[in-house]
Amino acid sequence: MRVLNYLEVESRLQRSGIGTSVRHQRAALADTSVEVVTSPWNGSLPGATYRFALGDRFFREYDLAHCNVIGPGSVAVARHAKRNDIPLVLHSHVTREDFGESFRFSSEVAPALGRYLKWFYSQADLVLCPSEYTKGLLEAYPVDAPIRQITNGVDTSHLEGFESVREEYRAKYDLDGMVVFAVGNVFERKGLTRFCELAQDTDYEFAWFGPYDTGPQASPEVNRWVGDPPANVTFTGWVEDIRAAFGAGDVYLFPTKNENQGIAVLEAMACGKAVVLSDIPVFREFYEDGHDCLMCSTHEEYLEALHRLAENPDLRERLGENAKATAAEHGLDRVGAELQDAYAEATRLAE
Repeated sequence: MRVLNYLEVESRLQRSGIGTSVRHQRAALADTSVEVVTSPWNGSLPGATYRFALGDRFFREYDLAHCNVIGPGSVAVARHAKRNDIPLVLHSHVTREDFGESFRFSSEVAPALGRYLKWFYSQADLVLCPSEYTKGLLEAYPVDAPIRQITNGVDTSHLEGFESVREEYRAKYDLDGMVVFAVGNVFERKGLTRFCELAQDTDYEFAWFGPYDTGPQASPEVNRWVGDPPANVTFTGWVEDIRAAFGAGDVYLFPTKNENQGIAVLEAMACGKAVVLSDIPVFREFYEDGHDCLMCSTHEEYLEALHRLAENPDLRERLGENAKATAAEHGLDRVGAELQDAYAEATRLAE
Protein backbone atom coordinates (compact mmCIF):
# COMPACT_ATOMS: atom_id res chain seq x y z
CA MET A 1 0.00 0.00 0.00
CA ARG A 2 1.26 3.47 -0.89
CA VAL A 3 0.12 6.04 1.68
CA LEU A 4 0.27 9.80 1.56
CA ASN A 5 1.30 10.95 5.04
CA TYR A 6 0.81 14.69 4.66
CA LEU A 7 1.86 17.44 7.05
CA GLU A 8 0.82 20.77 5.60
CA VAL A 9 3.27 23.69 6.22
CA GLU A 10 5.68 21.08 7.50
CA SER A 11 8.63 23.45 7.86
CA ARG A 12 6.66 25.63 10.29
CA LEU A 13 5.43 22.72 12.39
CA GLN A 14 8.73 20.92 12.94
CA ARG A 15 8.96 22.28 16.49
CA SER A 16 5.37 21.47 17.41
CA GLY A 17 3.72 18.43 18.93
CA ILE A 18 2.01 17.81 15.59
CA GLY A 19 5.37 17.73 13.84
CA THR A 20 6.73 15.30 16.44
CA SER A 21 3.70 13.03 16.08
CA VAL A 22 4.11 12.93 12.31
CA ARG A 23 7.79 12.08 12.63
CA HIS A 24 6.76 9.22 14.90
CA GLN A 25 4.24 8.00 12.33
CA ARG A 26 6.76 8.00 9.52
CA ALA A 27 9.48 6.36 11.59
CA ALA A 28 7.02 3.68 12.69
CA LEU A 29 5.82 3.01 9.15
CA ALA A 30 9.41 2.70 7.91
CA ASP A 31 9.50 -0.73 9.56
CA THR A 32 6.31 -1.92 7.86
CA SER A 33 5.26 -2.86 4.34
CA VAL A 34 3.59 0.55 3.87
CA GLU A 35 5.26 2.84 1.33
CA VAL A 36 5.05 6.44 2.51
CA VAL A 37 5.00 9.56 0.36
CA THR A 38 4.93 12.93 2.09
CA SER A 39 3.74 15.33 -0.60
CA PRO A 40 0.41 15.07 -2.44
CA TRP A 41 1.59 17.13 -5.40
CA ASN A 42 3.06 15.86 -8.65
CA GLY A 43 6.42 17.45 -7.96
CA SER A 44 6.65 20.81 -6.19
CA LEU A 45 3.39 22.72 -5.82
CA PRO A 46 4.33 25.31 -8.49
CA GLY A 47 5.60 22.51 -10.72
CA ALA A 48 2.41 20.51 -10.25
CA THR A 49 0.37 23.58 -11.17
CA TYR A 50 2.41 24.06 -14.35
CA ARG A 51 2.13 20.39 -15.29
CA PHE A 52 -1.60 20.47 -14.64
CA ALA A 53 -1.95 23.42 -17.01
CA LEU A 54 -0.23 21.27 -19.65
CA GLY A 55 -2.66 18.39 -19.06
CA ASP A 56 -0.60 16.31 -16.62
CA ARG A 57 -1.68 15.13 -13.15
CA PHE A 58 -1.81 17.71 -10.34
CA PHE A 59 -1.82 15.08 -7.56
CA ARG A 60 0.60 12.20 -7.36
CA GLU A 61 -0.70 8.65 -7.08
CA TYR A 62 -1.32 6.96 -3.72
CA ASP A 63 -3.69 4.34 -2.34
CA LEU A 64 -4.72 6.19 0.83
CA ALA A 65 -4.47 9.78 2.06
CA HIS A 66 -3.60 10.55 5.68
CA CYS A 67 -3.68 14.28 6.53
CA ASN A 68 -2.39 15.65 9.82
CA VAL A 69 -3.35 19.33 9.60
CA ILE A 70 -6.56 21.22 8.87
CA GLY A 71 -5.49 23.88 6.36
CA PRO A 72 -6.34 24.54 2.70
CA GLY A 73 -3.81 22.05 1.34
CA SER A 74 -5.38 19.30 3.42
CA VAL A 75 -8.86 20.37 2.29
CA ALA A 76 -7.66 20.04 -1.32
CA VAL A 77 -6.28 16.57 -0.61
CA ALA A 78 -9.55 15.56 1.08
CA ARG A 79 -11.64 16.72 -1.87
CA HIS A 80 -9.35 14.95 -4.33
CA ALA A 81 -9.61 11.74 -2.28
CA LYS A 82 -13.42 11.88 -2.15
CA ARG A 83 -13.72 12.57 -5.88
CA ASN A 84 -11.42 9.69 -6.74
CA ASP A 85 -12.56 7.07 -4.20
CA ILE A 86 -9.27 7.19 -2.31
CA PRO A 87 -9.65 6.22 1.37
CA LEU A 88 -9.22 9.31 3.53
CA VAL A 89 -7.82 9.39 7.08
CA LEU A 90 -7.82 12.70 8.96
CA HIS A 91 -5.79 12.98 12.16
CA SER A 92 -7.30 15.13 14.87
CA HIS A 93 -4.29 16.84 16.40
CA VAL A 94 -6.31 20.04 16.78
CA THR A 95 -9.52 20.52 18.76
CA ARG A 96 -11.48 23.59 19.68
CA GLU A 97 -10.63 22.97 23.33
CA ASP A 98 -6.85 22.77 23.01
CA PHE A 99 -6.64 25.73 20.61
CA GLY A 100 -7.72 28.21 23.29
CA GLU A 101 -5.06 30.11 25.27
CA SER A 102 -2.34 29.25 22.77
CA PHE A 103 -1.92 32.52 20.87
CA ARG A 104 -3.34 36.01 21.12
CA PHE A 105 -7.08 35.85 20.38
CA SER A 106 -7.02 32.04 20.01
CA SER A 107 -9.70 31.68 22.70
CA GLU A 108 -11.96 34.10 20.80
CA VAL A 109 -11.42 32.16 17.55
CA ALA A 110 -11.96 28.72 19.14
CA PRO A 111 -15.79 28.58 18.79
CA ALA A 112 -15.64 29.28 15.04
CA LEU A 113 -12.78 26.81 14.74
CA GLY A 114 -15.01 24.18 16.35
CA ARG A 115 -17.59 24.57 13.60
CA TYR A 116 -14.88 24.25 10.95
CA LEU A 117 -13.40 21.17 12.59
CA LYS A 118 -16.81 19.50 12.73
CA TRP A 119 -17.15 19.99 8.96
CA PHE A 120 -13.55 19.11 8.10
CA TYR A 121 -13.21 15.94 10.15
CA SER A 122 -16.60 14.72 8.91
CA GLN A 123 -15.10 14.37 5.40
CA ALA A 124 -12.97 11.43 6.55
CA ASP A 125 -13.56 7.74 6.11
CA LEU A 126 -11.78 7.42 9.46
CA VAL A 127 -10.66 10.02 12.02
CA LEU A 128 -7.66 9.25 14.21
CA CYS A 129 -7.11 10.95 17.57
CA PRO A 130 -4.54 10.55 20.36
CA SER A 131 -6.86 9.72 23.26
CA GLU A 132 -10.31 8.56 24.25
CA TYR A 133 -10.72 12.00 25.81
CA THR A 134 -10.25 13.63 22.39
CA LYS A 135 -12.55 11.07 20.82
CA GLY A 136 -15.27 12.11 23.26
CA LEU A 137 -14.81 15.78 22.32
CA LEU A 138 -15.13 15.00 18.61
CA GLU A 139 -18.21 12.85 19.14
CA ALA A 140 -19.82 15.74 21.03
CA TYR A 141 -19.28 18.26 18.18
CA PRO A 142 -20.52 15.91 16.56
CA VAL A 143 -18.11 14.67 13.88
CA ASP A 144 -19.96 12.53 11.36
CA ALA A 145 -17.28 9.91 10.75
CA PRO A 146 -15.91 6.86 12.57
CA ILE A 147 -13.28 7.85 15.15
CA ARG A 148 -10.40 5.71 16.37
CA GLN A 149 -7.91 6.37 19.15
CA ILE A 150 -4.21 5.83 18.48
CA THR A 151 -1.29 6.89 20.65
CA ASN A 152 1.14 9.54 19.43
CA GLY A 153 3.87 7.26 20.71
CA VAL A 154 7.35 8.05 21.95
CA ASP A 155 10.61 7.76 20.03
CA THR A 156 13.34 6.86 22.50
CA SER A 157 16.12 6.83 19.89
CA HIS A 158 16.58 10.62 19.98
CA LEU A 159 16.67 10.59 23.79
CA GLU A 160 19.58 8.14 24.05
CA GLY A 161 22.50 9.53 26.02
CA PHE A 162 20.51 12.25 27.74
CA GLU A 163 22.40 11.55 30.98
CA SER A 164 25.71 12.39 29.30
CA VAL A 165 24.71 16.01 28.59
CA ARG A 166 23.49 16.76 32.12
CA GLU A 167 26.45 18.77 33.38
CA GLU A 168 26.88 20.61 30.08
CA TYR A 169 23.37 22.01 30.04
CA ARG A 170 23.07 22.60 33.76
CA ALA A 171 26.18 24.74 33.46
CA LYS A 172 24.92 26.46 30.30
CA TYR A 173 21.66 27.54 31.94
CA ASP A 174 23.13 27.98 35.44
CA LEU A 175 20.92 25.30 37.02
CA ASP A 176 21.59 23.70 40.38
CA GLY A 177 19.87 21.42 42.86
CA MET A 178 16.54 19.80 42.01
CA VAL A 179 15.50 21.30 38.69
CA VAL A 180 11.79 21.44 37.90
CA PHE A 181 11.32 21.57 34.15
CA ALA A 182 8.85 21.69 31.28
CA VAL A 183 9.32 20.93 27.58
CA GLY A 184 7.53 22.34 24.54
CA ASN A 185 6.05 25.55 23.21
CA VAL A 186 5.47 28.16 25.90
CA PHE A 187 1.68 28.66 26.01
CA GLU A 188 -0.66 29.78 28.75
CA ARG A 189 -2.80 26.71 28.00
CA LYS A 190 0.13 24.53 29.00
CA GLY A 191 0.15 26.03 32.49
CA LEU A 192 2.62 28.89 32.10
CA THR A 193 1.20 31.08 34.85
CA ARG A 194 0.94 28.21 37.33
CA PHE A 195 4.49 27.11 36.46
CA CYS A 196 5.83 30.58 37.26
CA GLU A 197 3.70 31.09 40.37
CA LEU A 198 4.92 27.78 41.76
CA ALA A 199 8.48 28.92 41.14
CA GLN A 200 7.79 32.12 43.06
CA ASP A 201 6.69 30.06 46.07
CA THR A 202 9.70 27.73 46.15
CA ASP A 203 13.50 27.86 46.13
CA TYR A 204 13.89 25.25 43.39
CA GLU A 205 15.28 26.08 39.96
CA PHE A 206 12.62 26.03 37.21
CA ALA A 207 13.45 25.75 33.50
CA TRP A 208 11.15 25.68 30.48
CA PHE A 209 12.84 24.19 27.42
CA GLY A 210 10.99 25.29 24.30
CA PRO A 211 10.30 28.10 21.86
CA TYR A 212 8.12 31.09 22.59
CA ASP A 213 6.70 33.98 20.62
CA THR A 214 7.22 37.58 21.61
CA GLY A 215 5.60 39.21 18.56
CA PRO A 216 2.02 40.39 18.06
CA GLN A 217 0.73 36.78 18.01
CA ALA A 218 2.04 36.08 21.52
CA SER A 219 -0.47 36.03 24.35
CA PRO A 220 -0.27 38.66 27.12
CA GLU A 221 0.68 35.93 29.60
CA VAL A 222 3.65 34.79 27.51
CA ASN A 223 4.85 38.37 27.07
CA ARG A 224 4.49 38.99 30.80
CA TRP A 225 6.27 35.93 32.13
CA VAL A 226 8.97 35.57 29.47
CA GLY A 227 9.67 39.30 29.53
CA ASP A 228 10.04 39.44 33.31
CA PRO A 229 10.40 35.92 34.74
CA PRO A 230 10.83 35.07 38.43
CA ALA A 231 14.47 34.99 39.47
CA ASN A 232 14.50 31.18 39.63
CA VAL A 233 12.85 30.60 36.21
CA THR A 234 14.79 30.11 32.97
CA PHE A 235 13.15 30.15 29.55
CA THR A 236 15.70 28.56 27.25
CA GLY A 237 13.97 29.11 23.92
CA TRP A 238 14.42 26.49 21.24
CA VAL A 239 17.07 23.88 22.02
CA GLU A 240 18.48 21.91 19.13
CA ASP A 241 19.25 18.85 21.25
CA ILE A 242 16.11 17.87 23.19
CA ARG A 243 18.27 15.68 25.42
CA ALA A 244 19.28 18.94 27.12
CA ALA A 245 15.92 19.16 28.87
CA PHE A 246 15.82 15.58 30.07
CA GLY A 247 19.46 15.63 31.06
CA ALA A 248 19.39 18.90 33.00
CA GLY A 249 15.94 18.46 34.57
CA ASP A 250 14.92 16.30 37.52
CA VAL A 251 11.15 16.69 37.98
CA TYR A 252 8.93 17.18 34.95
CA LEU A 253 6.10 19.59 35.75
CA PHE A 254 3.18 19.92 33.33
CA PRO A 255 0.27 21.91 34.81
CA THR A 256 -1.54 22.07 31.47
CA LYS A 257 -5.20 23.07 31.27
CA ASN A 258 -6.07 20.92 28.26
CA GLU A 259 -4.19 18.30 26.26
CA ASN A 260 -4.94 15.63 23.68
CA GLN A 261 -2.15 13.37 24.97
CA GLY A 262 1.14 15.16 25.62
CA ILE A 263 4.18 13.67 23.85
CA ALA A 264 6.68 15.38 26.15
CA VAL A 265 5.09 13.60 29.12
CA LEU A 266 5.92 10.26 27.51
CA GLU A 267 9.44 11.47 26.71
CA ALA A 268 10.02 12.50 30.32
CA MET A 269 8.68 9.15 31.48
CA ALA A 270 10.87 7.28 29.01
CA CYS A 271 13.85 9.03 30.62
CA GLY A 272 12.75 7.83 34.06
CA LYS A 273 11.87 11.28 35.38
CA ALA A 274 9.42 11.87 38.18
CA VAL A 275 6.40 13.53 36.59
CA VAL A 276 3.88 15.97 38.11
CA LEU A 277 0.74 16.45 36.02
CA SER A 278 -2.58 18.23 35.99
CA ASP A 279 -5.35 16.03 37.31
CA ILE A 280 -7.38 16.09 34.10
CA PRO A 281 -9.26 13.29 32.28
CA VAL A 282 -6.74 12.76 29.48
CA PHE A 283 -3.95 12.00 31.96
CA ARG A 284 -6.17 9.78 34.08
CA GLU A 285 -6.71 7.78 30.88
CA PHE A 286 -3.04 6.90 30.53
CA TYR A 287 -1.39 7.31 33.94
CA GLU A 288 -1.99 6.42 37.59
CA ASP A 289 -1.52 8.94 40.38
CA GLY A 290 1.03 7.69 42.90
CA HIS A 291 2.26 4.91 40.61
CA ASP A 292 3.93 6.53 37.59
CA CYS A 293 3.20 10.20 38.33
CA LEU A 294 1.72 12.64 40.81
CA MET A 295 -1.48 14.45 39.78
CA CYS A 296 -2.53 17.80 41.18
CA SER A 297 -5.39 20.26 40.88
CA THR A 298 -4.60 23.19 43.17
CA HIS A 299 -1.59 25.38 43.78
CA GLU A 300 -1.20 23.86 47.23
CA GLU A 301 -1.27 20.31 45.85
CA TYR A 302 1.46 21.15 43.33
CA LEU A 303 3.62 22.69 46.07
CA GLU A 304 3.15 19.63 48.26
CA ALA A 305 4.08 17.31 45.37
CA LEU A 306 7.26 19.24 44.59
CA HIS A 307 8.29 19.32 48.26
CA ARG A 308 7.67 15.56 48.60
CA LEU A 309 9.85 14.86 45.60
CA ALA A 310 12.59 17.18 46.83
CA GLU A 311 12.66 15.54 50.25
CA ASN A 312 12.28 11.93 49.10
CA PRO A 313 14.72 10.80 46.38
CA ASP A 314 13.41 7.25 46.74
CA LEU A 315 9.95 8.43 45.72
CA ARG A 316 11.40 10.17 42.68
CA GLU A 317 13.23 6.99 41.71
CA ARG A 318 10.17 4.75 42.19
CA LEU A 319 7.90 7.02 40.17
CA GLY A 320 10.56 7.30 37.48
CA GLU A 321 11.02 3.55 37.14
CA ASN A 322 7.26 2.99 36.89
CA ALA A 323 7.03 5.84 34.39
CA LYS A 324 9.62 4.15 32.16
CA ALA A 325 7.48 1.02 32.08
CA THR A 326 4.43 3.11 31.13
CA ALA A 327 6.28 4.89 28.33
CA ALA A 328 7.46 1.54 26.96
CA GLU A 329 3.81 0.72 26.22
CA HIS A 330 3.75 3.60 23.68
CA GLY A 331 6.69 2.58 21.51
CA LEU A 332 6.89 3.12 17.76
CA ASP A 333 6.27 -0.56 17.10
CA ARG A 334 2.79 -0.07 18.55
CA VAL A 335 2.27 3.08 16.46
CA GLY A 336 3.22 1.23 13.28
CA ALA A 337 0.92 -1.70 13.98
CA GLU A 338 -2.02 0.54 14.88
CA LEU A 339 -1.54 2.70 11.80
CA GLN A 340 -1.57 -0.35 9.54
CA ASP A 341 -4.79 -1.53 11.20
CA ALA A 342 -6.31 1.94 10.83
CA TYR A 343 -5.42 2.10 7.14
CA ALA A 344 -7.00 -1.31 6.57
CA GLU A 345 -10.12 -0.16 8.43
CA ALA A 346 -10.34 3.08 6.43
CA THR A 347 -10.01 1.12 3.19
CA ARG A 348 -12.91 -1.16 4.20
CA LEU A 349 -15.04 1.82 5.24
CA ALA A 350 -14.39 3.58 1.93
CA GLU A 351 -15.58 0.64 -0.16
